[in-house]
Amino acid sequence: MAVTLESLGIDRLSVSERLDLIEQIWDSLPEVSADDIPDWHVAELSRRLADAEANPRIGRPWKEVL
Repeated sequence: MAVTLESLGIDRLSVSERLDLIEQIWDSLPEVSADDIPDWHVAELSRRLADAEANPRIGRPWKEVL
């Protein structure tokens, strides 16, 4: 049987209860170590950082976007 919102009763929770559940699930996740990050993620982040440093006028600062 597939796990669904309905089978777990999550669809019957209020928004506040769902947000509390999300927080509980998030807090239950183990810490991530560098060994858990796939090599392709590290390569992509390195590529993006290099691109941002090579083209500083492209894009906008995070605080400005917010």
